[in-house]
Amino acid sequence: MNDKILKRLLPIAILLLGVLATIILIYARPDVKKQPVEVIPPLVRVLDVVKTEHRMVVTSQGTVTPKTESTLIAQVAGQIIKTSRSFAPGGFFNKGDVLVQIDPRDYELAVTRARAQVALAELRLAREQEEAEIARDEWQRIGKGEPTPLVLRVPQIKEAQAALDAARSTLQKAEIDLERTQIRAPYRGRIRIKNADVGQFVGPGTPLAVMYAIEYAEVRLPIPDAELAFLDFQIDFRDARHSGKGPEVEISAEFAGTRHAWAGYIDRLEGEIDARSRMVHVVARIDDPYGKNSGNPIPLAIGLFVDARITGKVYQDIVALPREALRNENQVLVVDDENRLYMRNVAVLRKDKDTIYIQHGLENGERVCLSPLEVVVEGMKVRTSSESNDNDGGHAAGNGVQR
Repeated sequence: MNDKILKRLLPIAILLLGVLATIILIYARPDVKKQPVEVIPPLVRVLDVVKTEHRMVVTSQGTVTPKTESTLIAQVAGQIIKTSRSFAPGGFFNKGDVLVQIDPRDYELAVTRARAQVALAELRLAREQEEAEIARDEWQRIGKGEPTPLVLRVPQIKEAQAALDAARSTLQKAEIDLERTQIRAPYRGRIRIKNADVGQFVGPGTPLAVMYAIEYAEVRLPIPDAELAFLDFQIDFRDARHSGKGPEVEISAEFAGTRHAWAGYIDRLEGEIDARSRMVHVVARIDDPYGKNSGNPIPLAIGLFVDARITGKVYQDIVALPREALRNENQVLVVDDENRLYMRNVAVLRKDKDTIYIQHGLENGERVCLSPLEVVVEGMKVRTSSESNDNDGGHAAGNGVQR
């Protein structure tokens, strides 16, 4: 009997003990103090504003082309009997060098015949003049009145003089043809394509080679019309070629595994705008691209694709900032002395791939936010992490004059 009662009372006792322990824990707990929620301001990168003198640089790309390219053509017929060592693709030559020699024997004979004709015409003219003197003397002795031109042999003298002039013209033509058997270079240049060789018979108009001048090279550079405002260059479509040199240009390219640079200048502005690209083309000139005294061991080869940096105007009191600082086309975020964020309208002079150039709206010493923020509230509190101008690759060039 006692065992049955004990089994019934044991669960009740355990339950009562649990309730008692719960009550003790509730009343024995310490008081909980409510802590205010702390909102941590976002950490942003800021850049100190520094106004500087800045020289603009306009970039472009293009292909090196020759100043003059022409086809060397034979003016007389004959067999090629000799060519110069320079008469080969890639060969260099100077102005006046004989590149191709055509067999001159037929033309030498033509000169000899023409000289003989001149001698006969001179003899005939001298005979007619002498006979005219005799006729005048005879008329003075036995004639009456004024003699007619025919009596004084005036027409005969004119005919003999005309025959002499014709003979001399024939001689001159023969001498010119003989001279043309030596095909000379019209300028200092280089052979691009060779079309003829020794033993080949050529006639007037036969193309012998394609060549180009090497006095200087040119690069046609496309530039957006808005970029022309930053170049110190006279824009005049009525006279594309102006007096004096234009802005300096640095031409550079990767060649033979190494970066090389050449100095040039803008020579002229082309007189039209490309209808498809809406670009204006300027032409850069590089003097003596193959010269040994150019300061570069690698020549500026025709056909090379190059990068160009055109020196532009100098602007005063310009603020150069990384491109990510610009918001809504003409605004930046400014952090004040209390680390509060405000939107500021600015006058943007120019934008390029990495940098913006601000002309008005910022003062020295102000701080500009560079960090991207999803939500911006006027006057919001931020924490700042300063960033030095010298360490910001996007606008480090803005701290002085680019040259």
